[in-house]
Amino acid sequence: MHPLLLILSLILPLAAASAPPLHESHLTKHHIPRKSNASSTAEYVEVTRPLPYDSLTPTCTLPVLSHTFGNTVDLPPTTANYSTPFNCTWTNAVLHFSAASNGSQYDRIAAVWLSGAELLRTSTPEPTPEGIFWSFRKDVTKYSSILRQSNLTLAVMLENVVNDVYTGVYRVNVTLLYYNVSNGTTNGTAAVNRRKSTIRKLKHNHHAVSLDWKNSSELNDNPADLIIPISAIGDEGFWFKIKSESDAVLQGIQIPLNTYKAVVEVYVSFHGNDEFWYTNPPDAYLEMNGLPTQRGHGAYREVLVKLDDNAVGSVIPFPVIFTGGINPLFWEPIVSIGAFDLPSYEIDITPFLGMLLDGKTHYFGLGVTDAISFWLVDANLHLWLDDKADKVQAGAIKYSDPSSCIERESKFYQLNGKFEIESKRESEFSGWVNSSAGNFTTFVKRKLKFENTIEFKLNGTEKKIEQEVKLTTEVKVSTITGIEISKVTVESKYPLEITTTNLPGSGDGNYTVITKLEQSLKEEKTVGRVKSKLTNTQKCYGWMSVQDHEVLSGSGSTDQSYSVNDSLGCYARKVSAEGGNITIDTENFLCGSAAI
Repeated sequence: MHPLLLILSLILPLAAASAPPLHESHLTKHHIPRKSNASSTAEYVEVTRPLPYDSLTPTCTLPVLSHTFGNTVDLPPTTANYSTPFNCTWTNAVLHFSAASNGSQYDRIAAVWLSGAELLRTSTPEPTPEGIFWSFRKDVTKYSSILRQSNLTLAVMLENVVNDVYTGVYRVNVTLLYYNVSNGTTNGTAAVNRRKSTIRKLKHNHHAVSLDWKNSSELNDNPADLIIPISAIGDEGFWFKIKSESDAVLQGIQIPLNTYKAVVEVYVSFHGNDEFWYTNPPDAYLEMNGLPTQRGHGAYREVLVKLDDNAVGSVIPFPVIFTGGINPLFWEPIVSIGAFDLPSYEIDITPFLGMLLDGKTHYFGLGVTDAISFWLVDANLHLWLDDKADKVQAGAIKYSDPSSCIERESKFYQLNGKFEIESKRESEFSGWVNSSAGNFTTFVKRKLKFENTIEFKLNGTEKKIEQEVKLTTEVKVSTITGIEISKVTVESKYPLEITTTNLPGSGDGNYTVITKLEQSLKEEKTVGRVKSKLTNTQKCYGWMSVQDHEVLSGSGSTDQSYSVNDSLGCYARKVSAEGGNITIDTENFLCGSAAI
């Protein structure tokens, strides 16, 4: 047992029915007394691999937006004009996001769009009175076809509330960095490819492969020629707001007739009563026990992507935890996996070009199975064009309607109970495209497995969640004679365990919560004969004294281990934090070295 848990178990005996059965998951910490010497601002970080360009000097730098987001509720996004830098030769682009805040505030969701196409989904940390700041970089080379244009609108949405209690404003800067990277190496180990001809790349597969779970189909190595947003009109942000399963959205698109490859990139985040959807019990449990919360409807959510009412793919998103989540003291100054750079998810729809290349408008749909309010969803349609032909021929070979099986089991008596969900979905599509590069067939296979268990004990005062999502995707391209040209297989797993135990507090209306969390992202990728592996794990322990949604006192510790091994080299980092301070931080770039 963790020493902290042992001490609290001795001081605070297990509660009877008087302890609050509700498990609040979204909290603020502005009532926590700070150390008298804590006068300097603190830097918050998301642990990830440095970009391969970080040691290079940009060919040019373009500050795009600088804005203070105060009370922005019900306001449209903040905008700025964008034009590609004049007289600047570049092959790769990076978005640099930096921000600062002080005072008291909830975490907030934010996004950056360029001409309606989303470049970044992010969230803010909860500030302190002394102030915090943070910055990070995202490789946005895959959006090159938009970034090379001029007279566009860049929009940033950060809906914030400022009043007498929540005083924190967010001062945000967005800058684009452009690099001219030729064949060679960066930092002595990481190979960085220049942009290749997209048609030649169909014929050859001997290129460096970067393992980045947010860019699983190597879009940054091989950017699309055209990106069409699947997004809202922008008055309330370019994302669609999904409040229920029936809130599916449709957008009509007519694609160019010389398209030979197509990928849908989905951005998604979850909020309100569904922010912690993976912890939600069934509605019957809430109703039978008279619990005054709307955070129910079970713990299964799946984002569906449809084309003319045909299911072409789905996403069960990685459970990103914002900095007010579970225990806010876990996330200072190390934020949770994906909190600053939420992942996007790619679905190859090339096998459906036989349907799309008829010169007609087709409808792309986005929805969330079993959703309650609310989800923010949009997408980008990446298209690769044959510059040697006005039109290519395409046809379907195989379409198997994605088979889905969901099993649910609920057992509860009063506030104690156990709820289990298991789901499997398999799909297989294939189609041919005859372009100037030749006649190629694309095969796409996806297998998705989901398991979730929620268990309440001790009269509902102890809640434990165990969840694992496993997705295996295989994309293979072969010639008309069956010769395999390329094959990419990606296996992703993201297990999650959360335990919260509510105990009686020392004052009127407050209670103590013991919290434990472990989450991981594990990904293995095979491209041809090249194998890559990524493991990112966080383990957190802590306790809080809570009243309503406010943390009055407490502590938290976080240990994070990050390692990646791919054709760009190796990187490993271990970081530990406790009481808002980093206590251990080690890293290396050596393959095959001993654990740090």
